[in-house]
Amino acid sequence: MLSRHYRLLLAGLCLVGLSACATTQQPPGEDVPPPQAEAEQEQDNARDPLEGFNRAMYTFNDKFDRYLLKPVAKGYRAITPKPVRRGISNFFSNLHDPGVMLNNLLQGKPKQAGSDLGRFLVNTTLGIAGLFDVASKMGMEKHNEDFGQTLGKWGVGEGPYLVVPFLGPSNVRDGAALPVDWETYPPNHMEEQSTRNKLLVVEVVDKRAQYLEAGDILEQAAGQDPYIFVREAYRQRRINQIYDGNPPQAAPPPGLFEDDEPAPSGATQSR
Repeated sequence: MLSRHYRLLLAGLCLVGLSACATTQQPPGEDVPPPQAEAEQEQDNARDPLEGFNRAMYTFNDKFDRYLLKPVAKGYRAITPKPVRRGISNFFSNLHDPGVMLNNLLQGKPKQAGSDLGRFLVNTTLGIAGLFDVASKMGMEKHNEDFGQTLGKWGVGEGPYLVVPFLGPSNVRDGAALPVDWETYPPNHMEEQSTRNKLLVVEVVDKRAQYLEAGDILEQAAGQDPYIFVREAYRQRRINQIYDGNPPQAAPPPGLFEDDEPAPSGATQSR
């Protein structure tokens, strides 16, 4: 879903400490890259075999955002009072809660699903169609789940990285999950297509307006290759979401905790 992917992209840009984006420096005087660098390059190529296509789509999306979406979002924020923008954001957030509830059920988290249902009922009624987030004040936590996370939760691999036109960063698994997310979003079942399309446009513009500062962070922190920055931010954020903020720790390199070999018996200490 368009809004979900912009949320993942723009929130991912705010991640700090993206060590995966760093490049390995070649030791001076050596023409052959160290084995670790070669292994990392091979792994990177395996995860992003469509890099040529992805970079072209990244450039297209960047120009679309730079010359159309971002200026519209700036204008929207300039003319729309903050309380009105907050109500609009709450309205669309509430519409996503049924899909969030379904995915929490599919992930085996009935307690969270019950909270999602409660949020939707409370905000739709007491919150006047979701314009006011009454549920959060009542202690019902907001969750963010989608079918791509559900597939990942049950062991489906992410597959190759993929940049989708207009939608932004994704992968084969998350792209295949989009139709399910689309079907669980209530506006997509409206008979009046004109109203549905207007709602979609307003949601995208409102979401982009929320993350205007994130674009500035990207320009400042992405360095010479923002494509890699966004790619690794997306990957790390998706892993974090699938494991609810507690991703498994990577295994330490072989030999890291091995004891040092004892010194030869005839060796003497230098004094």
